[in-house]
Amino acid sequence: MVKSLTAQTSEVIALAWADDVSFDEIKKRFGLSEADVILMMRRNLKPSSFRLWRERVSGRQTKHLKLSRDRIKAEKRSSPTPL
Repeated sequence: MVKSLTAQTSEVIALAWADDVSFDEIKKRFGLSEADVILMMRRNLKPSSFRLWRERVSGRQTKHLKLSRDRIKAEKRSSPTPL
């Protein structure tokens, strides 16, 4: 039996796979928390695909807006100032 995904579910899954889209952006756009996205991915991906995705996003700074902002600030502080 093939699952039929709604357009919104497909879009959320695509955004969740994208490296440059944070969970915070998905929440703003669709109102889904990180836990909601994880559950959606678990229900709609094959088990092996879900595990691969979880490995990929676990601890990834770009998936967490605050971590991403902190990383950018740290890079700015550590980079030499131009003359």
